[in-house]
Amino acid sequence: MTSLYKTSITSLPLLGNGKVRDNYAVGDDKLLIVTTDRLSAFDVIMNEPIPGKGKVLNQMSDFWFDKLGDIVPNHLTGIAPETVVAANEVEQVRGRAVVAKRLKPILVEAVVRGYIIGSGWKDYQNSGAICGITLPAGLQQAAKLAEPIFTPAAKAELGEHDENISFAEMEQRIGAELAGKMREISIKLYQTAADYAATRGIIIADTKFEFGLDDNGVLHLMDEVLTADSSRFWPADSYQVGMSPPSFDKQFVRDYLETVPGWNKTPPAPPLPEDVIAKTGAKYREALERLTGNTLKD
Repeated sequence: MTSLYKTSITSLPLLGNGKVRDNYAVGDDKLLIVTTDRLSAFDVIMNEPIPGKGKVLNQMSDFWFDKLGDIVPNHLTGIAPETVVAANEVEQVRGRAVVAKRLKPILVEAVVRGYIIGSGWKDYQNSGAICGITLPAGLQQAAKLAEPIFTPAAKAELGEHDENISFAEMEQRIGAELAGKMREISIKLYQTAADYAATRGIIIADTKFEFGLDDNGVLHLMDEVLTADSSRFWPADSYQVGMSPPSFDKQFVRDYLETVPGWNKTPPAPPLPEDVIAKTGAKYREALERLTGNTLKD
């Protein structure tokens, strides 16, 4: 499978390169968002692409945007990406891009956790709480929480680590009304998705959503939604409390990076072995197939 590490579109103005996505202006009110095959772990961009990963993420996001569209508006316009670029650039966008509404991004990530894992598990071990939310004593790693919790994170500059913040700080940053609305919608999105995923044999341990406002102040879901980059997916049939379950996401890469001697989770990234690249790509495709019932459209 061919890969795309970085776009080279010249028919549209480049607005910026994110960790995974390259964004271009389509007029004054729309964006072309191209999902590359770059992979970011611990907020550091790896040097090697994961072939097909961008198409998996794009296809999975489209699936969830459609399924969750009655909960909150999203950034999709329905315009075919192939129609807004030059003919010799079509292959860079086919299957891996969307034309989206140009929104004002809210610089707080909406993180919802249904299980205690990752940085949340580390916080709980240290303080008995996650982002200021006190949890019952005696929880084990990967335990299911009684109710999903909302633990926002402040978005960092490219290459920096996002910072977990309390809900009170989120209210200070963006206002209590908007913060409350984001929390309510995020938990509803997570619960709806988790209930569906359970019917497909998948546990969604946690996820993060990103939101933006249109010119009328209407809240929209944007960027990506419930992909293997923004979520932890676990196979229900091998889930056990007390251990970090195998996952269909980039946790596989994170686990490898944790074994690299001397790397302190800052750039430059260490090289990824071929078998890690291949297995990561396979995990992304399996997540897509399990959750949506569809294979990757190349």
